[in-house]
Amino acid sequence: MRTSIIMLALMGSVNVFAQTTPTEPNQNQQLDIEYIDEVEQKKPFKNLHAEPLYIDLIRDLGARKGEREWNIAGGLTDQQDFDKYELLAEYEWAPINRLGLEVEVPLTFYTPNAQSDNIKPSHRVEGLKTAIQWSFLVHEKTKLSMALGYLNEIQFTDLNSIAFRNLFKGNSFNPFLVMAKRWGNNFHSLIYTGPIIEQEFGHKGLQNVFAINTSFHYMIKGTRNFIGVEFNKEIEQNDFDMVIRPQMRVAIAENIIVGIVGGIPISKKNERLSTFLRLIYEPSHQRKKRGDKNH
Repeated sequence: MRTSIIMLALMGSVNVFAQTTPTEPNQNQQLDIEYIDEVEQKKPFKNLHAEPLYIDLIRDLGARKGEREWNIAGGLTDQQDFDKYELLAEYEWAPINRLGLEVEVPLTFYTPNAQSDNIKPSHRVEGLKTAIQWSFLVHEKTKLSMALGYLNEIQFTDLNSIAFRNLFKGNSFNPFLVMAKRWGNNFHSLIYTGPIIEQEFGHKGLQNVFAINTSFHYMIKGTRNFIGVEFNKEIEQNDFDMVIRPQMRVAIAENIIVGIVGGIPISKKNERLSTFLRLIYEPSHQRKKRGDKNH
C-alpha cells in the first residue's frame, strides 16, 4: 500500500513535469540562457547549481546578502518492524555575501507494522540543528563553486523519558566540504562530504561516521524543473551503507517549489523503501516574474 502511494505521487509529478516543459528547442535554449543570466549576473557573481533535495545545502553556493528560504519537509521510511515518519522545519538566510546560516528542527514518529511484536521506538524531537556555510570559491569560467561549512546538532532525549534535568542526550559535530560544477547549461554535479562525530552525554568515547553525498542532476530544457539522483553513503569502521535517492523538483506557484525524493537502500540494515517530500518557499524579491518562474 505504501509503495503504491509513493508510485502514484511520482507519476503525478511526472505529469506536472510534462505539462510545464515547452517543446520548441530554440525557445527552450533561450529560456535557459535567460534564467542563467538572471541568477548569475547580479553582483556579486554566483554560479547556478542544482541543489540536492534530501541532503540540501545551508544556502546557495555563492549566496548573496538578503537571500532567505523556508523549508517544510516530511518523509516515510519502511523499517520492517516499524514505519518511521520524519518531519522538519528549517529556515536559511544569508546575512552577508557568500555566507549562509540555517536553523532546523527535525521530529521523528514511529508506528508498528501489523506483524511486529517488537517494542516501538519512542517519538522524539531529534534536536536543534544550526549550521554555517562559507563559499570560498566561485569561479565563473569553469562554473565551479566550493564551500566549507559546519553543522551542529544538540540532540534531545526521547519524549517518553524527557525531563528538565535530562533535556539533552548528546551532541553531533559535522564539518563539511561542498564542491559543485555545472556542465554546459543543464547538467549539474555536486559532492557534500565530511565526518559526523557524535557524543552522548554521560558516556566516554565518540562515535565517528564519514559521510559522502554525491548528486547528479539534469535541468529540463526551457524550465527550472530538474530530475536527478543522490547517493548518500556512510562509512563507519568496516561498515558501508548507501541509499540511492532518485528525485525531481517541480515549481507549483510563484516562489513555491516541491521536491519529491525516493529512497532505495543498497546496504542498509533494517531499512527498505522510503519517500521524502520537501516544500520550499523563496521570498519574491529573489526572482523576477517571467513566463517560466521555476527555480
